[in-house]
Amino acid sequence: MKKPLYITKDALKTFIKNALEEDIQDGDHSTLATIPKDLQQKAQLLVKQDCILAGVELAEMIFKQFDKNLKVERLMKDGDPAKAGDIAFYITGSARSILTTERFVLNCMQRMSGIATITHEWDSRLLGTKTKLLDTRKTTPNFRLCEKWAVAIGGGTNHRFGLYDMIMLKDNHIDYNGSITNAVKMAKAYTEKIKKPLKIEVETRNLEEVEEALKAGVDRIMLDNMEVAMMAEAVKLIGRKCETEASGGITREMLKDIAQTGVDFISAGALTHSAENIDLSLKAVK
Repeated sequence: MKKPLYITKDALKTFIKNALEEDIQDGDHSTLATIPKDLQQKAQLLVKQDCILAGVELAEMIFKQFDKNLKVERLMKDGDPAKAGDIAFYITGSARSILTTERFVLNCMQRMSGIATITHEWDSRLLGTKTKLLDTRKTTPNFRLCEKWAVAIGGGTNHRFGLYDMIMLKDNHIDYNGSITNAVKMAKAYTEKIKKPLKIEVETRNLEEVEEALKAGVDRIMLDNMEVAMMAEAVKLIGRKCETEASGGITREMLKDIAQTGVDFISAGALTHSAENIDLSLKAVK
């Protein structure tokens, strides 16, 4: 699969550097105390639970950034369906380096594979519809890069990456501003002032707010926590005047019914905040 634009070499190097510093500081003393400096060994990444595998490419980057002499033999790639008992890759080289990076690699892969797996399960329920599944900003601080990447690996579509790449006017923005009309007017003036063509999305809670957002002329209207029947009315009211997004309290069981309203997008924080880690382990090969 094609990597998302935010997955850059610099972003990944910074993430890996900071995580290694957090974990190691003045040394992995367990390993330094017990493992000879020149010992060369081999380990395998063992899949212990059926899943959509994610984080293989990142794992190799982590190993290589810590120790350029480590050698990775990939048997599987990101996005592959994996079964319990599969071996994703072998890692060969300094035993010290393998042990010091082991938990960092597993933390990333277990989390990313969990997100990719739930995303794949949810997205498969939208087959045959035009509706796309989106993630949200309900991510782990300093780990968003990997969580959003995992959503993409699982077949989902990334929403805005952060606060900087889209204007989203939610309930508090609107309540603080007095109305949707006022908030959108100010947002449009702001984008003109900074000369940045940011899309404007507005959260709506009922049909009256949908009508107000339409008149204000936004790029996307979020239908937040609406019953499916009201959502269908809103989509009909909006027509093709702007994009539509269903959000708020979305569950897997609701996906098909929501998609049948004709909504363009369904966003779900559950993809990242409720994914369960997949059981993986790095085992010594004797």
